[in-house]
Amino acid sequence: MTSEGVDYSKIGLLVGLECHQQLATRTKLFCSCKPSLFKGEPKITFVRRLRPTQSELGQVDPAAYFEFKKGVRILYEADNETSCLVEMDEEPPHPLNPEAIEVALTVALMMNAKPVDEIHVMRKTVIDGSNTTGFQRTCVVALNGSIEVEGRTVPIEHISLEEDAARKTGGEGFEIRYRIDRLGIPLIEVTTGPVIRSPREAQRVALAIGRILRATKKVRRGIGTIRQDLNVSIRDGALIEIKGVQELELISKVVEYEAKRQLGLLEIRDELKKRGLVEEEIREEFHDATELFKETGCRVLRRAINQGKRVLAVKLPKFSGLLSREIAPGMRLGREMADRARFWGRVGGIFHTDELPAYGVTEGEVDRLKRLVGAGPEDAVVFVADSLENATDALKAVVERAKEALRGVPEETRAANPDGTTRYMRPRPGAARMYPETDIPPIRIDEEYLQELASKLPELPEEAVKRLMKEYNLNEKLANQLVDSEYLGLFEEIVRVSRRVSPRAVAATLTETFKALRRDGVDVGEVSDEQILEVFRLVDSGRTTKEAIPEIITWLSKHRGRSGEEAVEALGLTVISGDDLRALVDRVLQENAEVVRERGEGAFGFLMGYIMKRFRGRLDAKVVSELLRERLKNIHGE
Repeated sequence: MTSEGVDYSKIGLLVGLECHQQLATRTKLFCSCKPSLFKGEPKITFVRRLRPTQSELGQVDPAAYFEFKKGVRILYEADNETSCLVEMDEEPPHPLNPEAIEVALTVALMMNAKPVDEIHVMRKTVIDGSNTTGFQRTCVVALNGSIEVEGRTVPIEHISLEEDAARKTGGEGFEIRYRIDRLGIPLIEVTTGPVIRSPREAQRVALAIGRILRATKKVRRGIGTIRQDLNVSIRDGALIEIKGVQELELISKVVEYEAKRQLGLLEIRDELKKRGLVEEEIREEFHDATELFKETGCRVLRRAINQGKRVLAVKLPKFSGLLSREIAPGMRLGREMADRARFWGRVGGIFHTDELPAYGVTEGEVDRLKRLVGAGPEDAVVFVADSLENATDALKAVVERAKEALRGVPEETRAANPDGTTRYMRPRPGAARMYPETDIPPIRIDEEYLQELASKLPELPEEAVKRLMKEYNLNEKLANQLVDSEYLGLFEEIVRVSRRVSPRAVAATLTETFKALRRDGVDVGEVSDEQILEVFRLVDSGRTTKEAIPEIITWLSKHRGRSGEEAVEALGLTVISGDDLRALVDRVLQENAEVVRERGEGAFGFLMGYIMKRFRGRLDAKVVSELLRERLKNIHGE
């Protein structure tokens, strides 16, 4: 049950997860390029226009056809260090990265999955511009595994390796831009069976999978390195694929909102049937309303008309009041129609009578519009302003979505928004999407190699928690946070070299402090393990203090490639010690002489807080404490 009282077992909620994680390999999956992102201006650019092709059975994948219909061209950006002719599709792919295969097989064995006898690379049609080839290379590594999550066995259907996509950097009109530095970075995909029955369980399963992946110490970290796709359905609803959930904490909310969205759409279906609507009444009868809005006060419509564009309108019989109805938090049927219109019609958005009069459109204009299209009190009217072609395509998409509303919940692929809501992305892909890759020979996996990997499997997460508690005297909460983080390996490396910072303080910094910095907008992922290790070495040497670490990490996140030493110098965070420290303490005692006279040695707490607050990050608290107590004792003795 949620706080709103949805009984997920009653509505038949089923969720399947697809967890995608970048691997920290030395090279990309199909070439020897460095798997990293570049900043600054690209050194190379080239343009492509991608088209769908028929499968071996003569079929065209609907998702690929959808992307083609957008009519865009793609401008690719590259540099020489992070991409080569392979990413540009000017050279055949090199053999599969053996390091990536080893990591994937290790994960498979940790998840009780059966590795395949031979790895065969396949092509998956993708023509949205995210791959220069028009397809993504992917291969199944293992099948039929399972993991235990809170006493439940969750089946792992398959574990795959695939190349990550290029990253979108912008676009305008019919041109979009992608950088191909990310293209080809090895990505492991772990897919569960559709057996998850609640939003909370979905989040716990994703956490469990992430823990196992991190246990290999061979995964990348930071924003964009891990993405979850969700397959969500309810009874009488539809299978909806939701792409690109990046934050673990967002998974439960996305599932909850999708379940509510489908329930809301089913309620609209039932209401339409109750009103007596039949599909034949929803027609592609478009009316030109340009003249009607020629003197409108709506700036959007006026600007479009002045540019020679047309205003087209369509009647949606018996839809009055339903386009503005909230079907889930932040989601309405009108917005879903607008999403379809934008993608299929290439328009900026739609207007509908459920939200009017507003936006400069008057009540009189709404009345005249309804008379133009023959709409009654139970009907809604949708209209759009654009070129005749775009406006026509947009309203066709609106009419199709209205027909789907009468049927219930349409199957589709949706994209996750940062607030847990989702938006229409494209139709669900069909069977014509996959075909064999002919440029890469199969790779045989022999039993001897698997036995060797099985003999050196990484520590399982639950075992790691127990060991951390015993070996480093961490409490259970901190040990779990460390295992759930991306820093377990780095923690142990820091503890090996650090004498001044306790294991508890190191663990708290890498988990709680870093989490707080991320909440404050600091991109901690920009700071490398080597830089973090150097910062702790500076603390250990007495060059700076552990209290200064948040400021130093923040500075390093904004100054890529700079050293911890440079950060300490730039921020003025070198430790005050020796004669300078003694002079500082004496000065503070003089400034607060009255407090010292009144309280004597009891002034210690006040003075210690005053000093540490004023000079935080530049003082060793232990040294200050000892010196201050000594000074107060001497003064009191006098």
